[in-house]
Amino acid sequence: MQDCIFCKMVSKEIPVETVYEDEHVLVFKDVKPEAPIHLLLIPKKHITSLLDLDEEDIEVAGRIQLTCAHLAREMGLVERGFRVVCNCGDDAGQAVMHIHYHLLAGRLLKWPPG
Repeated sequence: MQDCIFCKMVSKEIPVETVYEDEHVLVFKDVKPEAPIHLLLIPKKHITSLLDLDEEDIEVAGRIQLTCAHLAREMGLVERGFRVVCNCGDDAGQAVMHIHYHLLAGRLLKWPPG
């Protein structure tokens, strides 16, 4: 999508601090972190929100989940824990209309969230 900031990050038009990348998923550090560890996981394919996932997106949705688990293990987050969040729509706080998941860790994360 032409005006999507995340699509521009995928195409390398906008640089990011990449943590992980494969053919389906890009993971990078959030520029305005809400926790000591705050990563964004996005599919390289433009999908507007969770509501726009389709049967053909099962593989990429699963890969994002597996990538969260892989990174949590790799970063030593298993013992203390971490949170994965996917905001969907304005009231939930979805600021970029490209599905993305926040991986947050490194401090006590209260419940319920904001």
